[in-house]
Amino acid sequence: MNIAELDIDVEKILARYRVEDGKGFRLKKHDPGDTAGLKLDKKDAAELLQYGVDRLSAQQDMLYAQDRWSVLCLFQAMDAAGKDGTIKHVFSGLNPQGCHVVSFKQPGPVELDHDFLWRHVNALPTRGQIGIHNRSWYEEVLVARVHPRVLAGQKLPEALVTKHIWDERLEDIAGFERYLARQGVVVLKFFLNISKAEQKKRFLARLDEPEKNWKFSASDVAERRHWDAYMDAYERAIRATAKPHSPWYVVPADNKWFTRLIVVAAMNRALAKLKLHYPAVTEAQRAALAEARAALA
Repeated sequence: MNIAELDIDVEKILARYRVEDGKGFRLKKHDPGDTAGLKLDKKDAAELLQYGVDRLSAQQDMLYAQDRWSVLCLFQAMDAAGKDGTIKHVFSGLNPQGCHVVSFKQPGPVELDHDFLWRHVNALPTRGQIGIHNRSWYEEVLVARVHPRVLAGQKLPEALVTKHIWDERLEDIAGFERYLARQGVVVLKFFLNISKAEQKKRFLARLDEPEKNWKFSASDVAERRHWDAYMDAYERAIRATAKPHSPWYVVPADNKWFTRLIVVAAMNRALAKLKLHYPAVTEAQRAALAEARAALA
């Protein structure tokens, strides 16, 4: 199984979901159920995903060996959109030494005594690593925007909490992502775009299936009541921060198999553009290797 056999134009498909210029972006133009015309059975989808993971693993090995670039993947979504499953299926085939996964929860007292980027900066991947952030600094312009109590709990000076605070935060985020790009950090942002109807279906499955009960929280339903406000916040965030050096992928999330294929394809595309290679061996190193071989012999 390979892409050629299925006659799939990966670049064309990715272009449907990649946003590099947020001007005029409208979330309603992106269908959560879209599959770009692909109709794959479970077996073909699984084999194609494995093909992508294997290719990603090979590129990760060179990324780690070269030790120059790092890659940071940010995952944002509404509850039940499949962030955990996507991270599991796309990255589980990689070398754990070259990955750094962080799930960001509600900030604690120490984190609230710092600026909103502080805890995220501390979790950045080192050179040669792929960083995976399950939720990110975008929570500060999403949940904090939808729920004023969250912003109130951040102990900012009152004079700084103006009507412009969200535009200012988005400007800070865009500037920080530009800084990271200039330091060799490839930033990829994935918004798993689930429909409200599909979210309801997955919530009910969590209630109906005992082995999934642990995934359900009453707060999930409470957040669902703010759906429109969240969609507006996501749209504004993507519009303000989608750039060529830190693109957003608005990934259809109603079909999990397709979500995972888009994420792994986007990862492979980004790493391929880096033209990764294994470090060249110098003459001095070759001589040392020859000496070591002779000693072993």
